[in-house]
Amino acid sequence: MTMKKLPILAIAFSITLSFSGCGTTSKPGGGFNLFTPEQDMQLGQQVAQQIADDPAQFPVLPERGNEEAYAYIRKIRDKILNTGKVAYKDEFAWEVKIIKDDNTLNAFCTPGGHIYVYTGLIKFLDSEDQLAGVMGHEIAHAAQRHSTRQMTKIYGLSALASIATGSAEPGMIEQVALGLINLKFSRTHETEADTYSVIYLCGTDYHANGAAGFFRKMEGQSTPPEFLSTHPNPGNRVENIDAKARELNCQGKKSYDAEYQRIKAKL
Repeated sequence: MTMKKLPILAIAFSITLSFSGCGTTSKPGGGFNLFTPEQDMQLGQQVAQQIADDPAQFPVLPERGNEEAYAYIRKIRDKILNTGKVAYKDEFAWEVKIIKDDNTLNAFCTPGGHIYVYTGLIKFLDSEDQLAGVMGHEIAHAAQRHSTRQMTKIYGLSALASIATGSAEPGMIEQVALGLINLKFSRTHETEADTYSVIYLCGTDYHANGAAGFFRKMEGQSTPPEFLSTHPNPGNRVENIDAKARELNCQGKKSYDAEYQRIKAKL
């Protein structure tokens, strides 16, 4: 995939960047992070535009003619956001787009909360609580600012400063931008996202361990889904999700199977 120049990075990596703006362990997305939440939002908007400009690789399902599917998936998003457990609920975009690709089992969320769900994943799953579990996982990656935490670790201060001053090596800006879409999360971040998925769903009427159903299904696939290329298994994933739901004594019991099958049939 060829990425265009991203002028927003000149803002995002301002040379005035100071450590006072970095994430800390006492705040959402804690840990060393050279980006501010505002820069997460700027970067996410730029990546969303890149995706919109590349329909060959990212064939976003149009809103027109698919209003019911979009209303359905946004209802799930809103249930999660309205639990009061999602950091940056009122700051980040939390925009949802469906990508029309029945062969890809994937979902991802950019910094700043632009959520993308593939039709292949929706059709692969069996129930609404499973999809909610996956969406909760992706929302957690953005809310806990995992992407920019990873980018800070991968590229380091010197590389980010070189972008800010315009002295970066050729291709560095494109590499960073591309990395936002294809970024591989750490197993620690995966565990954190799994945990927050349960925390989010625990505040809804869904089974709080909805994500476990997704991972159980994936374990039976002969070919590893695209999702696992960027979301490595931290080990004992299903067991840990189930255990967290028990620990929190979550009471939700809804899966909305019939409604989910009806929406699947429309895609």
